[in-house]
Amino acid sequence: MRRLVFGFQSAVLRCLAVPGLALLLGVGCALAQSGPVRAQDQKPAANAPVTPADVARESQKKSDEFVEATQAINGPAGNPECVWLGRRVVVLMWRDDLDTAFRHLDLYDRFGCPGGHVQATFRCLVKFGPLIDPKIADSLNSRVHGCWINPNAQPQPAALSQPAAPLPAGGGAAAPAATPQPDAKPPAEAPK
Repeated sequence: MRRLVFGFQSAVLRCLAVPGLALLLGVGCALAQSGPVRAQDQKPAANAPVTPADVARESQKKSDEFVEATQAINGPAGNPECVWLGRRVVVLMWRDDLDTAFRHLDLYDRFGCPGGHVQATFRCLVKFGPLIDPKIADSLNSRVHGCWINPNAQPQPAALSQPAAPLPAGGGAAAPAATPQPDAKPPAEAPK
């Protein structure tokens, strides 16, 4: 009887040993590829607003954009639901997520919003394409909002020739231009 039990135990252990070893190797490899757990936990906290004042400021900015659109656009394209859905459709089209954009466009049409405004806004956005910097988080959204308010806006030729530069960290005020020294002679007046 002991042989039967011992033989059964060793057969069970052999059957479980290979899958158990494969499971341990798989879990070890997965943990090694995912990186340290603490670094993953800190990433969402860095993107979240720190204070309630930041949350209030962001929501006030959004409501101001809706009020601006309502005042600037006559008709249903200025309604808050049309502004929100329409800008979202344009952003999704810009990012080449056409399936989601078409689903949002169906909702946009269901609310009775004008489809021509989405087309004109996207046309405006394409004209401003070189000015949109993918490294600046709010560059695309601010340009879409500007084109939603005024779809006939035209980019300045000088702005198209130079790439978009990020704003200085000092709050957006441009640095004053350097003034030339009065006692410095221009190169043309130098003796020959």
